[in-house]
This record gives sequence, C-alpha cells and structure tokens, in this order.
Amino acid sequence: MTTPPAAPLDLKNIQGDILSGLPKKTQYYIFFDILDVTKFRSDLRKLVPIVKTVAQVLKDRKDIEDHKKQKLPGLIPLVGVNISFSHLGFVKLGIDDSTLAVAGDTDPFKVGQKQDAIANLGDPKKSDGTTPDWDDSFLQDLHGVILISGESHATIEKKKLEVEAIFDVKTPKASIKEVIAIRGDVRPGDQDGHEHFGFLDGISNPVVNGFDTVINPGPKTVDPGVVVTGHTGDNDRSGNPVTRADWAVDGSFLAFRYLFQQVPEFDDYLKTHPLTKDGNGKDLTPEEGSELLGARIVGRWKSGAPIDITPFEDDPKLAVDPTRNNNFSFHGEINSQLRCPFAAHVRKTNPRDDLEVPPPPTGSISVQKNRIMRRGVQFGPEVTKEEKAAAKTQHSRGLLFACYQTNIQNGFQFLQHSWANNSNFPPFETQAEAPGLDPLIGQGVRAMSGLDPLNEQTVLPFPEFIIPRGGEYFFSPSLKGLKDTIASK
Repeated sequence: MTTPPAAPLDLKNIQGDILSGLPKKTQYYIFFDILDVTKFRSDLRKLVPIVKTVAQVLKDRKDIEDHKKQKLPGLIPLVGVNISFSHLGFVKLGIDDSTLAVAGDTDPFKVGQKQDAIANLGDPKKSDGTTPDWDDSFLQDLHGVILISGESHATIEKKKLEVEAIFDVKTPKASIKEVIAIRGDVRPGDQDGHEHFGFLDGISNPVVNGFDTVINPGPKTVDPGVVVTGHTGDNDRSGNPVTRADWAVDGSFLAFRYLFQQVPEFDDYLKTHPLTKDGNGKDLTPEEGSELLGARIVGRWKSGAPIDITPFEDDPKLAVDPTRNNNFSFHGEINSQLRCPFAAHVRKTNPRDDLEVPPPPTGSISVQKNRIMRRGVQFGPEVTKEEKAAAKTQHSRGLLFACYQTNIQNGFQFLQHSWANNSNFPPFETQAEAPGLDPLIGQGVRAMSGLDPLNEQTVLPFPEFIIPRGGEYFFSPSLKGLKDTIASK
C-alpha cells in the first residue's frame, strides 16, 4: 500500500488525458464490456505500448506550437489512446479495487453512475421511478472506455481499427464487445473551442502544483493529489490522506456524461426574453438584450470574457488574454447580482469568494478539493436552417462531458448535487429571492433570479436546455498499473 508521497509527478506513468488533455480535433469514446478475461489481459498487454502518457502529450503540444510558429499548412498528424475501467470492469477482472472506493459501499465509483443519477445527480427518471431516462446503451453494465483522439477522422478511424484488431472485436475470438462508440468533433471555423450554445469553453481548469509551469492570475492552484491519485491532496471527504494500492497510484477518476443540448430552443429563449436595459440603465436593442441575457445565464460572454469583469459589454481582447480572462472572484458580491447572477453557470460551478471570503464570523471555505479537470468534446452537427426557423431540435448534438479528479464525492458529484442542483447556493446571500438552479446543468425545476441586473428579484423559469442521456464513472490507471496488475494477473 502507498501513502501520498511528496515525490514529483511521473509524467511517463500518467495517462495523457488527465493532466494535459489529449490534443484533438476529433475523438472517439468507445465503451466496452469484457467477454474473455484471460484473453483480455493478453490483448491489453498489446494495447499498453500505444497508450499515450502526459510526457508524450507535452511533446505533441510542443510540436503543435512549433508548427504554428513556422506557419506551416495543415495539421500535424497526431493520435492518442487512453483507457479507463469502471468498478464493474475491475470486478469482472477479479481485481481488488477497494482502495479506489474510499467511501466504501456508498462511494459513487462503486455504486456506479446509473444509480447515482437517481440518488444524487437528479437526472430525469423513467416511469418506474428508479431508472434514469437514459439511452439504452448506458443502462447496461459498462466495463470500460477507450479514448482515441486525433487531428482528423481518417487518423482516429485508422487507430480505431487497430485497437479493434488488438481485441479481435466482432470476431469469434473477441475479448471485448463494443457497447457503443461515440465520436465527438471540435466545432468548425471560428467556433473552434466553443460549445454548441456558442460560448468559449475550457477556460478555467485548475492549475496543478508541480505540473503547470505557467501560473496566470486567477483561482488558487491545487495540489496534484486533487487530480492524480497517491499525491499530496489525494484526500477523503474529511480531508484525511487516502492510502492507495500501489497499482492505483498515478491514476484519476473519469466522470463521463452524455449531454444533449437543445440549441435552437436555447437561442429562441434568448430571442424571446431579451433584457431591455443593462445594469447602468442603458437601453438595449433586442439583439443586445438577448446577448446580455445569454452572458448572464452562463457567466461569460460567448467570447469567453467573464461578466464579473465586464458585466454589460463584451470584451473580446480580454477574452483571449490568459492573464485576465480568469482573474475574477465575485469579490464583495455576497449580496449582489448586479455584475453576475448567483446562479450563473460559472458562479455555481466555481463560487470563488462566495465561499472563500464569506461574511464574518464564518471562516474561509476552500474550494480547491472540489476542482475538476474538464475535458470532453462536442458531438453532432451544426444547427440547420430548418431547426433555426422552427426553433426546435431535429438533430442530436451536445457535449461528451468528461472530467478527472481523485475523489468523485468531492468533485463532479458534489458540484452537481450540492451546487448546481441547490437552489439556495451560494449559501451566504441574504436577499429575499433564492439564487435558483444552475440554468444549464441544474436538475429539477429550473428557474433563477438575478438575470435582470436592474430587477434582481425577478425570477425567470427555464425549459431543459441540457438533457443527460447517459454516463458512468471510470478509473484511469497508470501505465505501471496497466502493465503490472491489470494486464498481468
């Protein structure tokens, strides 16, 4: 057994998506079940050499940077493969994963997201009241997921065939069965980096001590153990260091969500509920009023500029400045929604001074343990002319949401259950009106106050703009764990 060491991170032992993110323009999530345990272990030994590490990803990113500096045409051919396992996958393999489920039988990793979706995440239910209203593929047991990322469809399709050949998929000798393979794609043109509602995404991932070399102004850095198991900060819910089995060090828990976005409906909501004045009392055109409403729902303008810094007018230059675009804290706004609503998505999921600088006599409440490393990619086509005209979704699109952490109870589950789904969060404001649910990911009766900066008490209801249709909790082991334990038993 291994207690959290102070040793540097071994970047050659950690799977690449965890700390640095696999570079991608397109990505497969291949969810699988294990059919033949003995053969799977043998096949896994063949896969391990092509599993990309953090060290290799950092080299890839340097190559990409050099390619751009030289203004060379096209994209560098790149591909990255990672693999993760569910608790049921480890049970199938006969591997003791008890040091992963630190909360015992109630640990979300052991329980699985299918049950957690009902017990804690608040997902819509089927008529039986006990089953989440998910796609059928995610209602069956899943043993693992393989990620394949690359710069083009041709690259990841070729690698997918190579991976399938390793496991003899769809042959009598198959060691795994593909339950579902979902491909995501970065959006085209100037929407690259933007999710389907049009907002720049992935700006505020945590800065990790001992890994990140550039530390821009913004939220406090986090210990490496918040993201990578077996290191300082890898704690249970009480803040006590967790003891992991040797094979479970240098890994991370992957929370995956299959989220469908109602984009035409979202755009129509903004169009039909425009704000008429900004917080300074300036009259707005309908287009300006809709744009401001969207920014106050999210907490950022579509450019990525935070409304806490530039509350009533977009600032695209600020949005692309990494020294400024995350340097805000809702300072002095415990009882104010003028600049940013309490329930805006950005404020709900990272409350900053709302918890870290509460009113006396309450002491500071650290949110570092609750930070998650967000990954994921968009899926589905751009909105069609027909959808835009009808203001109704006709084609499936959304987000393959993924995030890494060392404690799901502190991380993803906590953010969803205790913050996004809690209409009274943040907790220290004393205004008459409740903040409301997170208007995007909050589960329940969606409504929020503070959208009109001149009438903060006004509450607006929302339809469902994001609908969960599946998910699971996985663990991404180290390269050593893959080779010496999972593939060798």
